[in-house]
Amino acid sequence: MATLRDIRRRIRSVQSTQKITRAMKLVAAAKLRRAQERILAARPYAGRMVELLGNLVAAAAEDRGLHPLLAPRGGPRRQIVIITADRGLAGAFNANVIRHAQAFLREGSPADVTLVAVGRKARDFYRRRSWTIKRHLVGFWDRLSFSQAQELADDLMQQYLAGEVDEVHLIYSEFRSVAVQRPVRQQLLPLPRAEGDGPAPVEYLYEPSAEAILND
Repeated sequence: MATLRDIRRRIRSVQSTQKITRAMKLVAAAKLRRAQERILAARPYAGRMVELLGNLVAAAAEDRGLHPLLAPRGGPRRQIVIITADRGLAGAFNANVIRHAQAFLREGSPADVTLVAVGRKARDFYRRRSWTIKRHLVGFWDRLSFSQAQELADDLMQQYLAGEVDEVHLIYSEFRSVAVQRPVRQQLLPLPRAEGDGPAPVEYLYEPSAEAILND
């Protein structure tokens, strides 16, 4: 039977743990708020850039000297950049991206598709399957910077210009709120043409059937 001293010691231990977890919660909330502010601040700029590129492609559609990054190809070779996190405990954040990537991958053949896995979760998932991982980036988010994104973009463009792939697609989660993120697929190369006066199309992906997931 616990003595009064044991009970008091237990109470102090629980109170100490509560202080630590409360401090961790405050730090996490501050990091999340800063990240959210950066995302929302960058979104208008990113949207206008996509719209500008789409309009440039539309304006150059009749130009015989079309830039190689704009010219569509008829080949089946695709490279798909799949963006996930390095860690779990994030609800369905990683699972939704991977499931939607799987639905898109089924449209092609493993022989014609290569993957760029950004994040440990995507790398670990596809490492155990028949798809070819051309490149994987782990720890990408720990030191995220423009130079990293530029390096990845340069690599994708070099492969496209060298004729190694015919299309490049990006699959990621679009931040809507803390509780809602939508899986999105966006064509990167060839640069997509804008539709009308709007930006280049972005496809919001939907949940594949349970049967398709189980048969994967």
